[in-house]
Amino acid sequence: MTVKITIIGAGPGGHAAAIHAARLGAEVTIIEQDNVGGTCLNRGCIPSKVMKTTAEMVEKFHRAEEFGVMVKGDIYPDMRRLMVRKEKVIHDQARGILGSFSNHNIRYLKGYGYLKRYGLACVKQDDGKTIEAPWNRLILAPGSQPLCIPSFPFDGKRIISSNDASNLQEIPESMVIIGGGIIGCEFASIFASLGSEVVVVEAMPRLLPFPTVDEDCSKTLQREMKKRGIKLMVNRTVEKIEDTGEKVRVTIGDSPLIRDIREEKRKNLTVYADRALVCVGRAPNTAITGLAESGIKIDDRRWIKADERMETGVPGIYAVGDALGPSRIMLAHVASAEGLVAAGNALGENRAMNYEVVPAAIFTTPEVADVGLTEVHARKQGYNVRSDSVLFRTLGKAHVIGEIAGQAKIVSDSENGRILGVHIVGVHATDLIAEGTLAVQMGCTLKELGETIHAHPTLSEVMLVDPYTILNT
Repeated sequence: MTVKITIIGAGPGGHAAAIHAARLGAEVTIIEQDNVGGTCLNRGCIPSKVMKTTAEMVEKFHRAEEFGVMVKGDIYPDMRRLMVRKEKVIHDQARGILGSFSNHNIRYLKGYGYLKRYGLACVKQDDGKTIEAPWNRLILAPGSQPLCIPSFPFDGKRIISSNDASNLQEIPESMVIIGGGIIGCEFASIFASLGSEVVVVEAMPRLLPFPTVDEDCSKTLQREMKKRGIKLMVNRTVEKIEDTGEKVRVTIGDSPLIRDIREEKRKNLTVYADRALVCVGRAPNTAITGLAESGIKIDDRRWIKADERMETGVPGIYAVGDALGPSRIMLAHVASAEGLVAAGNALGENRAMNYEVVPAAIFTTPEVADVGLTEVHARKQGYNVRSDSVLFRTLGKAHVIGEIAGQAKIVSDSENGRILGVHIVGVHATDLIAEGTLAVQMGCTLKELGETIHAHPTLSEVMLVDPYTILNT
């Protein structure tokens, strides 16, 4: 008997699950209330990278004389044309996803998906019609949305979310960004390059304050952002945002997370800006009718609970992607990997997610990327840690393209040379991390890396820790 699999959510996790399940012979239905591609394609990864591409081009034009090119006249970004290009990229990618559904005989239903009872999902469409989608297996991939803080809720005009930021029709003269995490830092880099005066407020002592991000990478990013005129306020929180009619008035105080701040520093600051961009986290899209009645466990913040096999504890029901929350890794490529695991297990495979070797790609200027353990976590796990760094400024290619800021750090076990983690900050770090990911995944040693010939002159040479030292260890 053919297994019927219904998937709620057509983002990276749901899309990957649908294709894999269809290839394994299942009869697949996928439901999406919004547009295919999820947050990644429509409001996250892809739109922000389209914007970053334009921002980098503007930066290059401003530096044209360094490269022997004389530019006559003013250079300025056209936000409306940028948005048109963004929409075209999204449209082309969405068309590809829909084409893949068609090629694999996947039934695609657009509308609000909910659970009527065990074994039956329903889709309420915009025209009021309801379509049934019976299932033997169910995969939940509803995704997430920007977290709204009650004390300064989004209005879509002056107090905006990351969704709003990717749809702006004009470049704000000034912007305060609340949150120095991945989304906040990416948009800070983008809008600073496009011409905005940017202030970033972060409650922790550093930008990108995550255990997986090497502290030296954060320091380098902060230094380079300051060079580009971005004002950084760490150990600070936003206490209040008020719309004055023409600007937002942002009141900034000391972070409650930081202790032992000297009394003279305990003074509130007031900053005025055209926009306040709030990037303080994500919230799950788990307000699905019938979810609780199905016995699926969710925590007090409404994140779905699932194990490493993506099983929810209810037989035949799996969950993947952002809806699992920050206890997992909320990245598009992780959701895709989880989708493959869920679909495989739903059809008799025996698979489990490995979260130990997941690359992170942060599209700031300069970029930041990492995989595996930091020095701090490697020591906590009992390794005798060796740490080797290579500066981009030592590379001929970095000088050729005029991008010498940053470094690659390789963390290894000094007893056997096995590479435990790779942390890169610099130009094209998000592309270069692939080699580091393979090295950690395969248990590669420093010696083996040193014996691997890297083309010259390329940025990939940043992965070559002094080969003469390595080959003799």
